[in-house]
Amino acid sequence: MSCHKETEDIRRECIDYFHQSPVWNRVLKGFREKYISYGRFGGKVVLRNLKGQDIDDLEGFFGQNFHGKKSVTVSGERFRRALGCSRFRDVTPELLLEMYFGETLIGKQEQRALREQKKLELLQKFLQDFEGTPAEEHVRHLLDITKDNENQELDEWDSMLRLAADIYNNLPYRKNRKLYLAVFAAMLTGNPHAFDNGTSGGKLLYQVIQSDLDVRGIYVDGSDVFPAYMRQKSFLLTGIMLDDISNYAMLYGVQAVKSDGSLHKGMEGFDAEHHIVQVPLAVISEWKEIHCAHKEIYIVENPTIFAMICANAEPEDEKSYMCMNGQPRLAGLVVLDLLAEGSNRIYYAGDLDPEGLLIAQKLSGYYKGEFNYWHMGVPDYEQSRSDEVISPKRMKILEHISDERLLPVAKEIEKHGTAGYQEKIADWIRQL
Repeated sequence: MSCHKETEDIRRECIDYFHQSPVWNRVLKGFREKYISYGRFGGKVVLRNLKGQDIDDLEGFFGQNFHGKKSVTVSGERFRRALGCSRFRDVTPELLLEMYFGETLIGKQEQRALREQKKLELLQKFLQDFEGTPAEEHVRHLLDITKDNENQELDEWDSMLRLAADIYNNLPYRKNRKLYLAVFAAMLTGNPHAFDNGTSGGKLLYQVIQSDLDVRGIYVDGSDVFPAYMRQKSFLLTGIMLDDISNYAMLYGVQAVKSDGSLHKGMEGFDAEHHIVQVPLAVISEWKEIHCAHKEIYIVENPTIFAMICANAEPEDEKSYMCMNGQPRLAGLVVLDLLAEGSNRIYYAGDLDPEGLLIAQKLSGYYKGEFNYWHMGVPDYEQSRSDEVISPKRMKILEHISDERLLPVAKEIEKHGTAGYQEKIADWIRQL
C-alpha cells in the first residue's frame, strides 16, 4: 500500500471516529470557535449536561476517569496530546477541524485582512468602470452612504455601491429632465417599485439625493407644518417627481417667468384669454418667478368656488386667483414658495369646519410672507352653517387651532357642532 493511500485511509478513519459520537461535535465546534477568535488551536471547551455515553467516549479518548463530574473541561493542549497518542497521530488538530467541518480555518484577524483585500479589489474595479463619471469624482460621498459592515457580504456591498453610482450619474437634472419616480426606477433597475418609500432602494436613493444637494450647496428647509415637503422638494431638485400626474396647481390671472428669464408663453396666453389653467408640477418646477396682479392673490380651498369666481371675473378687475383643492400638494407649496419670493400678499378662504381651519392655519404657518384669512370669520360661519353634525373625532381637531385670528370661529364651530361650507357664502366670496 502506498504512503499516500495509507495517509488517506487514516484521515478517513479519523473523521469516521469523531463522527460516531455527538459529544465530539460539541468539542470540535468549541475549538473551531476558539480558533476563529485566537487564530490558533487553543483555549478551553467546557462540556456540561453530559450523558453516560458521552462520558464513556471522552474517557476512551483521553484515558482519564470523568465519572461523577458535572462538567468536563477540555483544553486545547490536552486534546492535542491525546490525538498525538492515538492511531491518528499524523492528523493535527488544525487538519482535523478542517476535515470535520469541510472548510479552511481562518482566524478573525486573517478574515478581516482578506476582506479588506477583496474590498480594495472591488473598489479598484468600481473606479475603473465608473472612470470619468460624476460618481468617480464624488466617490467619497458614495462610500459614506454605502458603508459596509462585517455581517454584510462584500458582493452585496459592491452591488449597493454600483447602484448608488448609477443613481448619482443618472439623476435627471443632469440632462435638464423631469422624471416620475417609477419611470426613473424602471430605467435604472427594470423595476418601477425599486425606489418606493420604505424599501432599501428608496432609502439609498434619498441618501444619494441628499448627498448630491450637499455637493451642489443646496439646502432644503424642513417644514414642521408639512413634514413630507423636505423629501418631496429634495427629489424635485434632482429632477425626480414623487407624486403622480394629479399633482398640479389651478391658477387664474397669473404669469410665470422660466429659469432662463423668459415669460412662460402658456401662462401668458391663459392670462390674456382670462381662462383657468391647471399647471402640472413638472411645469411649475421650471419657474423662477410668479407675477400676480397688484402683487396679491386670492386663494380658495374649494374648486367649485374657484371656478365660479374666475367665471365671473371681469378683465378690468385684474385679480389673480388660485385653488388649493383641499390638502396642499407639492405643486401648491412650490407655488407658495414662488409667491413668497415675489413678496405677494395672500388672501385665503377655506371651509369653516375643523379640517378647513387646520389647513388654513398650516398654510399661514408655512407661507413666508403676508398671509390674510378671507371670509373665515364668525359672520361667515353663521351664514355658511350646514346641518352636518361634526363627529367627536373631527371636533378634536379644533384643539390644534392656535392662531388667534381663527380662534373665534373655532369656538363657534365647537359651540354649534356643525360645519360651514364655502358654497353657502359663494356670493360673498365672489364680491371679494
